[in-house]
Amino acid sequence: MADNGTEEVLVQREGRTGLIVLNRPKALNALTHAMVRRIAGALDDWERDDRVTTVVVTGAGGRAFCAGGDIVAIHRAATGGDPGAAEEFWRDEYRLNARIARYPKPYVAVMSGIVMGGGVGVSAHGSVRIVTGTTRIAMPETGIGFVPDVGGTYLLALAPGELGTHLALTAGSADAGDALLCGLADHYVPAERLPALLDDLAELSVHDALARYAAPAPPADLGRHREWIDHCYAAGTVEEILHRLRNSGEATARQAADRITANSPSAVKATLTALRRARALGPLEAVLDQEYRTSCAALTTPDLAEGIRAQVIDKDRAPRWNPATLEAVTPAAAARYFAPLGDRELGLAAHDLLERW
Repeated sequence: MADNGTEEVLVQREGRTGLIVLNRPKALNALTHAMVRRIAGALDDWERDDRVTTVVVTGAGGRAFCAGGDIVAIHRAATGGDPGAAEEFWRDEYRLNARIARYPKPYVAVMSGIVMGGGVGVSAHGSVRIVTGTTRIAMPETGIGFVPDVGGTYLLALAPGELGTHLALTAGSADAGDALLCGLADHYVPAERLPALLDDLAELSVHDALARYAAPAPPADLGRHREWIDHCYAAGTVEEILHRLRNSGEATARQAADRITANSPSAVKATLTALRRARALGPLEAVLDQEYRTSCAALTTPDLAEGIRAQVIDKDRAPRWNPATLEAVTPAAAARYFAPLGDRELGLAAHDLLERW
């Protein structure tokens, strides 16, 4: 249930719009398994409903669109609970991400406030992605001993140059201007115009409604740093990336190096490999298949439980990573993130090929 005793996801039709409101404001609208299933069910219903021409997804409470998945539940699974429950959550979540990317009707994500992790998965794969002055988008997984998922490595691998690598390894965030530069969003609408935009979407086409309320985006801060970002993150290993960052002569580059070294060494190495592999894998479905492997592997490592403990449970912000250094992460330990799962594979790419054939 949601924080106020009502439904975790509000689903209703407003004129020609099917409206989905993520409704756990005290939890910053973090996704539960039940929420994922509810969203998927609404999309199924509206695909067959000719009265619905546009789907709009937003978050309740004003502070966040969605701050990610329910990582407290993931922590339980990683510390003696049922790992199968986490795997089933990811299985349904990643299927939803792929469904959103190929949804046949306009899917408008209002990415206002905090948008992290799983929140990126239910927004940034949509066909129309709106950011505001309050938007902060992040894939902070390396800071909790995890690897970007929900299609995050797909999206970050497509960002210009090495901007996606920078955001992933540092667990950094993007405001509205940076999100547009990185290809994580399409339109900027000032936050005070959102209520009127949502009202008009009930009666107008997406194009006509946006023409009334979209505005020029703020400048992209990351754009000013492209030269050193592209040079430093083009290196072949995390160790060489850190060497380049620390010797670039840029204070912001040295700060990036410090952020990377504070994150899980195992997750950072696996994330760099995942991003490089994502560039060659092709469609989103193939990348989601890879992310399912990395997520299931992370569930068996000490760093995921420790990272969530430090950042969310105890909030001491002092994770004790194991291994504690990049040098101690062996090639075999990094490779196990990508090991085939046999009959537990997600299999989205194979399913997609069959459907297209």
